[in-house]
Amino acid sequence: MRELNRRAILGTALALPAMHARAQAFPWRPERPVTLVVPWAAGGSTDQMARIAAAELEDALGQRFVVVNQPGASGSIGTRNVLQAARDGYTWAAGAAVDVGCYKVLGLLDTQLSDWNLFFTVANVNTISANPRAGFTDFGQLLNALQTRRDVAVGTAGQSSAGRNIMEAVKAAAPGVNYRHATYDGGNPAVLAAVAGEVPVVAQLLVEMAEMIRGRRLIPLAVQSEQPVTLQGFGTIPSIRQWLPNIPAPLNYFGLWFPKDVPEVVTQTATMVWQQKMASSARLREYAEARAAVLSPIHSQEAFDRAWIMVRQTAWLYHDAGTARVSPDTVGIQRL
Repeated sequence: MRELNRRAILGTALALPAMHARAQAFPWRPERPVTLVVPWAAGGSTDQMARIAAAELEDALGQRFVVVNQPGASGSIGTRNVLQAARDGYTWAAGAAVDVGCYKVLGLLDTQLSDWNLFFTVANVNTISANPRAGFTDFGQLLNALQTRRDVAVGTAGQSSAGRNIMEAVKAAAPGVNYRHATYDGGNPAVLAAVAGEVPVVAQLLVEMAEMIRGRRLIPLAVQSEQPVTLQGFGTIPSIRQWLPNIPAPLNYFGLWFPKDVPEVVTQTATMVWQQKMASSARLREYAEARAAVLSPIHSQEAFDRAWIMVRQTAWLYHDAGTARVSPDTVGIQRL
């Protein structure tokens, strides 16, 4: 009798998670694993964020979200693969919204931000750091070198990456700046190249550099934000506006998305997950706090409106630098 009671209690306990999942009553329940394409190398900002978001989606929907890294061409290869996949809700993309918003301007991919259902998780801060042996201890020293030596190699994740964006913003804001652009397949490889001394400077996202900064293997010179940023376990990193007061400092939104013409129940379900789970996610909050990111579990029109600010600034930055293949105003992107 005791054994029967024990089994009954155990069976009830094991059934609770399934009962809770059914109680959520999402309009769409994936019947097989969902592919989440990260169009950058493993270990970078997009990969970090996507794996956390995938775990939350798995908890909510009771199905695996399989993260697949497909780097290349500044993230456009993996994003193209999502566009070419069946429109059934089983293939999602991850990344930075500004990349998707500028691919058409750069001639990398025929898509725009308005083609996607947007679900953001965090906003990241662009950062410039140096190898401790490079001789730069603040951004002012690096700026002088960029204006006089003109041969300083700066590692980034590629043509449309956060690192390239901040370096082009510096070039536009300060006279005489030039640099040698060293591209890698993702933010993590670019950061590791700077740690190894392959390049003296890396420009990417703070979330990608946080551990190396805390370990004193990189010296953070400046963040592209309106105010200084405090990194947990390290201290304060100065704003680049200390040296370049007029440089833009938009937030760089990261998240997941899928094309707008997937079944409506997929979009409805993702919206519910963002409202019910992502908005209160302890995993996302801990990640953001540890790496000085801004927790931003927003979606739909609000996500588009927030990201559109940086898309407009960046698209015209590319145009003015001579790297755009298409004029932004011809694809509906007006100057701010």
